[in-house]
Amino acid sequence: MAEYLSPDKKQEIFVKYGKSNTDTGSAESQIALFSYRIDHLSNHVRGNRKDYNTQRALLRLVGKRRRLLDYLKETDIERYRNIVKALGLRK
Repeated sequence: MAEYLSPDKKQEIFVKYGKSNTDTGSAESQIALFSYRIDHLSNHVRGNRKDYNTQRALLRLVGKRRRLLDYLKETDIERYRNIVKALGLRK
């Protein structure tokens, strides 16, 4: 089984959306990482409709991202707007 999220790809996400390449804990970098994982799991669930465990994991991940976005919206609206625009999220 191929690894869908290599350390290089993860580092690239943190560099692009975080404050630096070692910034793995900021809300923006976490939201970007969750979005990447959500895209991957969404494609998997489309092809494997009866994989309910992955479907549940996907819903939990969407909830985590939603909570982080809500937190960011309450604390710093400009950072929230920037990350939503950069990732192309609907809300």
